[in-house]
Amino acid sequence: MRARFSSFDGTEIAFTQMGDGPPLLLLHGLFSSAETNWIRYGTARRLVESGFRLILPDFRGHGESGCPQAAENWPADVLAQDMEALIAHLGLGPECIPCGYSLGARTVVRLLARGLRPRAAIVCGMGLQGIIGGAARGEWFIRMIEGRGSWPRGSGEYVAEAFMTANVGNPEAMIHLLRGQQSTATEMLATLNLPIAIVCGADDQDNGSAAELAAALPDARYREIPGTHMSAVTRPELAAAITESATMA
Repeated sequence: MRARFSSFDGTEIAFTQMGDGPPLLLLHGLFSSAETNWIRYGTARRLVESGFRLILPDFRGHGESGCPQAAENWPADVLAQDMEALIAHLGLGPECIPCGYSLGARTVVRLLARGLRPRAAIVCGMGLQGIIGGAARGEWFIRMIEGRGSWPRGSGEYVAEAFMTANVGNPEAMIHLLRGQQSTATEMLATLNLPIAIVCGADDQDNGSAAELAAALPDARYREIPGTHMSAVTRPELAAAITESATMA
């Protein structure tokens, strides 16, 4: 079922619900969408078949959600604020497990840092440096956006630009989003006393070490799956790792 709601500043956020059972809030990555990240490669179908209810939003500026132009509509932690509004809109309680990939994973951590206390959380495609140095990672993407059209074929910037062009209608809005990204200090990570599963591709170092992120958390388990940052999200092992993590929580 596809629906929309008005977030804290009136921006429309689109989301899909499917399945029955324990709820999972699935948050996609940068320049992606619920369709691209979770549905296209079968992860959502596998999770529904495993007995979960899925809530799959498109972040603002992505997919079918609204994309405001003004900088004031992109405050610090804007994605976490949108997800807090969605959780309240749907009346989701601590039984709902937030699970994110890449930018979605960083948003899960920001939700926890801001006080959300679900029974568990799942962080995918993310390492320690991407959490404690989130703003620095954002600067790389800002440089890529500002230099779009000039990157040599095969470079990391070229690949990121191609993915952005295919999925995002307004690159300038992404600059606002990236400038509002917040890092989470290791001291804060040490206070997150809930079960957190860290799931990452064996060849994914895009956001630093996932094993080090697990070590920085008081109650984390690291689960390695095959793939790089871009390929792990397409593999059936991702759904299997999420299912195992959510079932054991």
